[in-house]
This record gives sequence, C-alpha cells and structure tokens, in this order.
Amino acid sequence: MTLATAPPIPPENRLLFKGLTWREFKVVEQLLDQPGYRISFLDGTLEIHQMPGELHETIKKRIAALLEIYLLMAGFDFKPTGSMTLENEASSVKREADESYKLTPNSKRPDLAIEIVFSSGGIDKLEAYKRLKIAEVWFWEDGVLELYHLRDRNNEAFYEKINVSKAVAEIDLDLFCRCILMDNHVEAIKTFQRALSS
Repeated sequence: MTLATAPPIPPENRLLFKGLTWREFKVVEQLLDQPGYRISFLDGTLEIHQMPGELHETIKKRIAALLEIYLLMAGFDFKPTGSMTLENEASSVKREADESYKLTPNSKRPDLAIEIVFSSGGIDKLEAYKRLKIAEVWFWEDGVLELYHLRDRNNEAFYEKINVSKAVAEIDLDLFCRCILMDNHVEAIKTFQRALSS
C-alpha cells in the first residue's frame, strides 16, 4: 500500500479550509501527521503551513536562548514547553506556539507563548490563545516585539497590548530586542549575559 503525502505548500503561504467540524479536523490532522507541517484550527477553519525556514528558526532560537538566560538569572522556576500542542475541543481551537514557557512549577498550561511572524493572514492567533487561556503572548514581526496580556472585564477575557511584560516583569525589552537583532548569535548571547551580570 502506498501512503499519499501532502502536497508541498509554496514558501510563506498557507492553506485554509473553512467549514470543518472538530471531528473532521481531527481526521485531517491524523492524515497530515508527518514532519514538515504545522496545523492550527479555530472556529471551523483549518490552517496548514510548512514548517518555517532558517531565518524564522534562527530568530526563534535566539529569542528562546536570551529569554532562558534571563529566566535562569532572575530565579524563575520555569519549564520550556516549546511548540507543544494546545487544544480545546469545547472552544474549537488548536494551536502550537513557536516557543512557550511555564513560568511557575504548578502551571497547568504555558504562561507565555511566543510567535515569530513572517506572513500575515490565517487564523486569528490572539483569539486562539485567548480561548486556550494563555496569560501572555509575544509577537516578533519585522524586527518589532509586541506583547499582549490576557485580561478579564465583567467575565469577558480579552488581550491588552502592553509595553512591559507582566509575566517577565523586570526584563529589559530594549536590550532584549537589540540582542535579537544582532548578526552574530554568540555575540548576542554574550552581550545579553554581560548586561545582566553588571
């Protein structure tokens, strides 16, 4: 028996399929369970895109390395949860962050999700994270870091754009972003470490 493989998706593109039930989504998800694809789902819309390229992965790993140095030096008892799958059938949502972290030992879900954005469109990522109850989401896009913190007003959850992280309150975001943008990975890490140690 020959297994069919999913067709290649053009770089920086994604495929969107609308009108699926949760059950249909889970069937398609099993069929596409192979390396190289990332799948998200929200309100009946299935999003499929190829795993990102080198630049995306370099920035992702740089952000993770810098953040983990900070968390270690600041004394956080954290757990990196990477691109772990987060889903909730009742809320009709599935999402995988580029990076995620539990920032306290008893966290049931990641406290922080990080997205590296190179193309727009697709499902509403903030809406997905809101339904998954992720306390804080960071978006890195075009050299800019944007932070969103989950709030509650009259039992209605919403994300508020913030300038200072609530989850990692003391981090120097200006220094953090400067180090993300440095050409040399090792020099970026050393620069950040030296600044934290001084």
